Amino acid sequence: MQIKEINGPVVKVKDAKTLFMNEMVRVGNYKLIGEVIGIDGDIATVQVYEETSMLKPGEPVESTGKMLSVALGPGLLSSIYDGIQRPLNELIKKSGSFIGRGIDAFGLDTNKYWEVKIIKKQGDLVKGGEVIAEVQETEHLVHKIMVFPNLSGKIVEIVNDGNYKVTDIIAKIEDNNGNIHEIKLYQEWPVKVPRPVKKRLEPSIPLVTGQRVIDIFFPISKGGTAAIPGGFGTGKTITQHQLAKWSDADIIVYIGCGERGNEMTEVLEEFPQLKDPRTGAPLMNRTVLIANTSNMPVSAREASIYTGITIAEYFRDMGYNVAIMADSTSRWAEALRELSGRLEEMPAEEGYPSYLASRIGQFYERAGISENLNGTKGSITIIGAVSPPGGDFSEPVTQNTRRFVKCFWGLDKNLAYSRHYPSINWLTSYSEYTEDLNDWFKENVKSDWNEYRDEAMKLLTEDDRLQQIIKIVGEDVLPDNQKLTVLIAKMIKIGILQQSAFSEVDSYCPLEKQYYLLKIIMDTYQKAKKYVDRSIALSQVLPPEIISKLLTMKEEIKEIKEFEGIEKMLDEHFEKLESTYHD
Repeated sequence: MQIKEINGPVVKVKDAKTLFMNEMVRVGNYKLIGEVIGIDGDIATVQVYEETSMLKPGEPVESTGKMLSVALGPGLLSSIYDGIQRPLNELIKKSGSFIGRGIDAFGLDTNKYWEVKIIKKQGDLVKGGEVIAEVQETEHLVHKIMVFPNLSGKIVEIVNDGNYKVTDIIAKIEDNNGNIHEIKLYQEWPVKVPRPVKKRLEPSIPLVTGQRVIDIFFPISKGGTAAIPGGFGTGKTITQHQLAKWSDADIIVYIGCGERGNEMTEVLEEFPQLKDPRTGAPLMNRTVLIANTSNMPVSAREASIYTGITIAEYFRDMGYNVAIMADSTSRWAEALRELSGRLEEMPAEEGYPSYLASRIGQFYERAGISENLNGTKGSITIIGAVSPPGGDFSEPVTQNTRRFVKCFWGLDKNLAYSRHYPSINWLTSYSEYTEDLNDWFKENVKSDWNEYRDEAMKLLTEDDRLQQIIKIVGEDVLPDNQKLTVLIAKMIKIGILQQSAFSEVDSYCPLEKQYYLLKIIMDTYQKAKKYVDRSIALSQVLPPEIISKLLTMKEEIKEIKEFEGIEKMLDEHFEKLESTYHD
């Protein structure tokens, strides 16, 4: 097989009758990694995941006989990969700071020994997904060595507890046809093929993020899907950083897909230094980073999304809850557009390929909460950032993403420019998981959680209507009951919706604290409304010192019991007001 012609990352190969679709090949004298994406007679079309400069027609192309796959086993956590699961630290050793071409680097450390605990014995019957051994990969996470999903049979040979490399054979399984299969500490899986599960389950448990605007107003379930669309500078990346740091997922897979190099540098430098708030250990101990910046080959950008979701499915199969942060799916879509143009396909809206919607759907469909083949329950939550040009939510990537996600956290440039972060617009955002999660919040937080949330949302909606009037005639002409609505809405916006990622106290807010912040503000509204309706001046009902206290309690209160002091202060204030204006 030889190169026939070259068009950027797309290479035509002649005499390619032995190749099959999605097969991984080695292209040219540099042995660049590529994938077969089209076959026409004996001509194959290959997308190359590395820079193709200096390739020439006539150079050889080698078949590998397998699809583009990732290695799944101990050592994934704390690793930093490129888009096709080559460890960046290994690439640095082999080629320096700039990634060389044709470098082959296995996804796992083949020299490290792992302490393996065997939990099956010779003669046991096992089926796909069943756990046969365990490795304590990090201090707080057990890595489970599973039988390949489509394999079942009898264990005819198995090692004892001990220290082994990922490439060591720890067991042999005889299938129903008498064939012997070797089980190692790792398994390979093609990235374009979803890993099977026994049954999909309905979402019923929230992914607790510690971000009030999300947890209270637009919650996402474990196994759910969400999009964070926003223009340049609206805070997409920092919002995803917050979710990666604070969400109660067991594993975080962070995919930097086509983002600027300086943003990925922040992630790569910051994450290894962060402490996991749940365990106190480094956050990287439960994180896998995939770094594919905008200056890396465009086709590898597309592969990075599939690499990340396949790693997530592997941990889900162990029974863990995994959260994927994809930043950003717009860059992935742009990679599809560029490759589609190179392939001379008929363009659809704004030059994107006609299959854009189906590719986005295939990605988000791999999220979900499920019963695994081994009987455990696990979930994959996908949170994808979208970067619409000029913040235009009507463009194709944003619109097609909305079709497949159930949470839409729309970022607003006006909020961002006024330093209101996270800049999630409470009027254009929505969550379709709210009803599914109502019972959980009632049982695990407080029974009136949903009532307070709905009341606050109505008040914010009414405030938006009043703001249109204020723009025309000013706030002074409003009656006191409407001024009260505007004032309480301001308290909700500043005291609840606004949350600093850099605050030691407020960067993460537990659910119970979120509840009391909301409860106190909404209870204050109901009490104040009674006095305003009795024509008592709003300045008397809610004096500046009360307003200041309600706006700053998110930062000042560190323990839940401290809310008792706030409630006592408010009770004394309204009792004094009642005695002063008693009829």
